[in-house]
Amino acid sequence: MRLLILSNVIHYRHQGRLYAYGAYSREIDIWADLFPEVLIAAPCRDREPTGLAVPFTRPNVAIVPQMEAGGDTVRAKIGLLLALPIMVFQLCRAMLRADAIHVRCPGSFGLIGILLAPLFSRYVVAKYAGQWNGYPGEPWTVRLQRRLLRSRWWSGPVTVYGRWPSQESHVVSFFTSVLTEEQLARARRAAGRKRFHPPLRTLFIGRLSAAKNVDVLLRAVARGRAEGLDLLCTVVGEGTQRDRLEQLSRDLGIAAHVSFPGGVGFDHVLQFYEESDVLVLASETEGWPKAIAEAMAFGLIPVGSDRGLVPEMVGEGRGFVVPPRDLDALVNVLHRIAGDPGALLEMSARAAAWGQRYSLESLREALRDLLARSWNVPIHPLRRPAGMRGEQAQP
Repeated sequence: MRLLILSNVIHYRHQGRLYAYGAYSREIDIWADLFPEVLIAAPCRDREPTGLAVPFTRPNVAIVPQMEAGGDTVRAKIGLLLALPIMVFQLCRAMLRADAIHVRCPGSFGLIGILLAPLFSRYVVAKYAGQWNGYPGEPWTVRLQRRLLRSRWWSGPVTVYGRWPSQESHVVSFFTSVLTEEQLARARRAAGRKRFHPPLRTLFIGRLSAAKNVDVLLRAVARGRAEGLDLLCTVVGEGTQRDRLEQLSRDLGIAAHVSFPGGVGFDHVLQFYEESDVLVLASETEGWPKAIAEAMAFGLIPVGSDRGLVPEMVGEGRGFVVPPRDLDALVNVLHRIAGDPGALLEMSARAAAWGQRYSLESLREALRDLLARSWNVPIHPLRRPAGMRGEQAQP
């Protein structure tokens, strides 16, 4: 089968290789282990990738570039409407070349894919990476995508994060991971060495956008230090908010205690996990945040927002949840963490045991089993030589 993936993720072509942000590209590599040919219909920029982007490693992955449109502003939404006929035409042309179609939601390409994919193939599968139960202020287009995926119109399985009341039979609770068995072995060694002593090293990893609430983390570090906590903070990532956040750290008088290494390679990300004590990711909305799962595998204490699957991930004494933008709650959690190092070792061990259950290899087997059962066709993982390097180009 030739698989077509519809995605809103920005891709990059540079020096004969295809790149995208790390968690996504490593997951798509796993899909490419199940199909002889994988085409990705998504926006693509011919330029050097951002720091958090990593190359696809499978040689059977190629990009079918799509028009880049959309955004949060009124002007961007008008532009999306004007571009819609061209986007639909391009996606239809791509779907004509596919045997099976994988639609990734929510997103504008996801919505078009939900509406059109069942017309082009009997072998369809969707991934819904957002909050399946919705959230306050959610765009109507996102609610529409969930409604369509729940309906009889969508003829294939839908993978979602978590288990929900009255879940339709074709809606399947799933997980994702971006750590290989080798990286999980590294995580086990790091978690076994974990000790908590001043200064408390807090970490954020992700896109520097307003929805991630990194400004609240910086304010919590400033208040905590003013109240006597010995705190350091590392903010890893790139985004539209970076300059503003660096200025905020200077305005708060904590610039000497906060570092902004920018976008870094995944191996460097793992090094930050090894060197840190606490991961804070208190976003406005989350599905299954991979950064929390990764950090837990390395024995970090996770602090997340009470959104999506985060409460389930960090429940049973594995971490803490706070309401988004609740500065008082976040400061109180940092006080609790810093005030009881002995209890942290037990929490760290529980977090590590939970996070180490998930690997990329197990994800591949779970996907293979799901597709074989849902489509009633055999799916056989492709055999690949070790150390393989992918060279992708536009097909």
